[in-house]
Amino acid sequence: MWGKDVRLSRIMREGKILCVPMDHGLTDGPIKGIEDINSIAEKVAKGGATCIVLHKGMIKSLKKAYLPVLLHLSGGTSLSSEPNRKVRVADVLEAVKLGADGVSVHINIGGEQSEPSMLMDLGEIAADSDDLGMPLLAMMYARGPNVGYKFDPKLISHVARVGAELGADIIKVPYTGDPDSFRKVTEGVSVPVIIAGGPKMGNELSVLEMVAGAMKAGAAGVAFGRNVFQHPDPEKMTRAIASVIFEGASPEEAMAYLR
Repeated sequence: MWGKDVRLSRIMREGKILCVPMDHGLTDGPIKGIEDINSIAEKVAKGGATCIVLHKGMIKSLKKAYLPVLLHLSGGTSLSSEPNRKVRVADVLEAVKLGADGVSVHINIGGEQSEPSMLMDLGEIAADSDDLGMPLLAMMYARGPNVGYKFDPKLISHVARVGAELGADIIKVPYTGDPDSFRKVTEGVSVPVIIAGGPKMGNELSVLEMVAGAMKAGAAGVAFGRNVFQHPDPEKMTRAIASVIFEGASPEEAMAYLR
């Protein structure tokens, strides 16, 4: 496990993580903020992010190693008739060849046709990650006809546990909305849990309050995409989030980086 431990120490800082996923181009095209991968990667690196998530083509387009990178192994487009179905588009060996420091996979639980194949993918990718010493971030969501309120703590606890049961090293899930309910999620698994940012929020303080609430509940950090790369100043927004995660700043104190 030495190789995995070394790579985990690169994508985390003192057991905490500030990840900025930028894999959205496959799903939605060149949306605002990620038109120029090199520019945004440099900005979030300066702001204090610990890693980014990219598909293999974007890793190849990087002009230099701005910060550690996770290769995203799954994908699907918003044009599909089954947008919740994610298929494997890369493998762990490719991540090694590309010099990545880890891999990530998106798993939607609850689909009638797609859940079985995605669970199989997660199990196989976890085994490959162990064999090759690559940290695995599993992005776990409850999405399907049997899913009601997608922020239900019981649902999120369940999908987090699925990721842990099948061998993920870090679990990413939506935030339940408050520290008390999210603590049940973090206490239900034995690996670090981080929260997803979701859609772009208009209120910076609300974003920082969500980060602080998750950290209070035992989260190891965040994986925020749009709320970072679509901010008018991604470097400052990253720095504000970093101050909450790594320095224990309050949301109000962190707002000073944005003024």
